[in-house]
Amino acid sequence: MPRRTALALLLVLTAATPSAGAAGEPASYAIDGGSYLARPPVSWDGRSPMPLLVFFHGYRQTGSAVMTIEQLMTAADRHGLLLVAPDGLEGSWAHQGSPSTRRDESAFIDTLLADVARRWPVDPARRWAAGFSQGGSMAWHAACFRGRSFTVYMPISGAFWRPQPADCPGGPVNLLHTHGTADTVVPMAGRPIRTVFHQGDVDEGMALWRDQDGCMAKPTRAAAAGDLDCRIWTGCSSGRALELCLHPGGHMIPNGWADMALDWAQAVSARMVSSVRP
Repeated sequence: MPRRTALALLLVLTAATPSAGAAGEPASYAIDGGSYLARPPVSWDGRSPMPLLVFFHGYRQTGSAVMTIEQLMTAADRHGLLLVAPDGLEGSWAHQGSPSTRRDESAFIDTLLADVARRWPVDPARRWAAGFSQGGSMAWHAACFRGRSFTVYMPISGAFWRPQPADCPGGPVNLLHTHGTADTVVPMAGRPIRTVFHQGDVDEGMALWRDQDGCMAKPTRAAAAGDLDCRIWTGCSSGRALELCLHPGGHMIPNGWADMALDWAQAVSARMVSSVRP
């Protein structure tokens, strides 16, 4: 092959190959309707499929703030997962009940996941979503309206806003919600925002998830891990896992949350895979 022809072919192939950030280094990507940061684990070999964690940031933050959460970075490397942190428009999310209406967040999630899958090999059985504060509410929104887009949902300190959905078109989900009982920013019972909008009640939201998942009203067992006191529903008719973990602190991501939540996500995902095997 002539040298010029070979060089031209190389340039075409390079331009057609989606770019992906180096292992352990976050990089920013623009997509239709917004942007996101992504960080492959430091141990990634550049080929193997990875579990994916999409983490929605809190109010007035950006995806770059997610990349500074030390316990999350450490746990992401330990679990070998691709961490993706999308950017809300002007630091906010247009989830169900939100004061913001700047973007169709359900469509944005679809676009985000398609772009991530184009750039990296993602394990489809281990696509996870989480978020903190208003990002936690975005995780609830995704669970309700895009339930099958992720294997598990792990929101922190954020739930539905009023009016709470009567039901969720996304169907049953695996969900682990974590909340501080002393939280005054997003209280368990919710609170009004500018007298027009209203954060929802966590217990009312969990009741909807119990109905969606076909769970009994009362948890079947409880467990403690550090400061976390978890109520666990098992034997739900949908086969999904549902947990509510409370801690005595305020508006925060409690120490040890990342490892606890990712261990849970791994176990639930493995169980979902085994349940569909012949």
